[in-house]
Amino acid sequence: MTNPISIFGEVLFDHFPDGSCVLGGAPFNVAWHLQAFAQQPCFISRVGLDAMGDAVQTAMQDWHMDVSGLQRDRLHPTGTVQVSIEQGEPSYAIVPEQAYDFIAANELMLKNPDGLLYHGSLALRHEVSKQTLAALKQQHRGKLFMDVNLREPWWNKTDILALVDDADWVKLNHHELQALQPESTDLEAAMHRFLTAHKLEGLIVTRGERGALAINAQGQLAVVTPTQTVAIVDTVGAGDAFASVLMLGIHLSWPLQLTLERAQAFASALVGRRGATVQDIEFYQPFVQSWMLP
Repeated sequence: MTNPISIFGEVLFDHFPDGSCVLGGAPFNVAWHLQAFAQQPCFISRVGLDAMGDAVQTAMQDWHMDVSGLQRDRLHPTGTVQVSIEQGEPSYAIVPEQAYDFIAANELMLKNPDGLLYHGSLALRHEVSKQTLAALKQQHRGKLFMDVNLREPWWNKTDILALVDDADWVKLNHHELQALQPESTDLEAAMHRFLTAHKLEGLIVTRGERGALAINAQGQLAVVTPTQTVAIVDTVGAGDAFASVLMLGIHLSWPLQLTLERAQAFASALVGRRGATVQDIEFYQPFVQSWMLP
């Protein structure tokens, strides 16, 4: 099957305090990892007609990614984010009116409407990209995976919950779950209420160094915690690494517990590297071989 996974959303450059600049954006990171996992995803986004946009396209081509869904924008620049580290956690200053806010419906490339479709929430802050995703979902007949990324001030509860209602699978962290429904001291009970209320097939809640939990509509519960102390270089993109393997597990019909364990293993490996993506294909080979990917 050609391009069984489609990824919609932002691609941007993260600018770090030391002056370095790293290619990223949650959907782009997920697509990058899935390409390394031999899935050939179709990445749908928009970049400026500028040097950074050229760099995005070149990076994708060098990684052998499909660039047919990458739109170019003459009016708006390629996305940028200023990253700062506060108490060991990344904080993001996200620049408005970027090219990914204007993904155009009339330039959509959906090659496989029966496949798995991923989207986040940040790229939907502007009405243009929001309406484009709506048009994309009208064409799409497969499963829908939503990766919640609540970034102030670019979200509101009503819009996010409407997107959740459209999804089949949802991933978010425990802080985001608390923000989207009344607080509960029992995380598992809160997850069941959320899954039932929004008629989801599956819900995954990440908890940073404490691991993650997942439940599905069949009543299965999966729990995972890091099995070893990891030398953390930075945590930027750890959630995206986790999401990429969740997508892989759903697509390949892995058992829920196995999917979670593999997602945790890959995310734990990634935080030992600088940046949200790795440009060395050898980094991925142990996972490709262990998971017997084609």
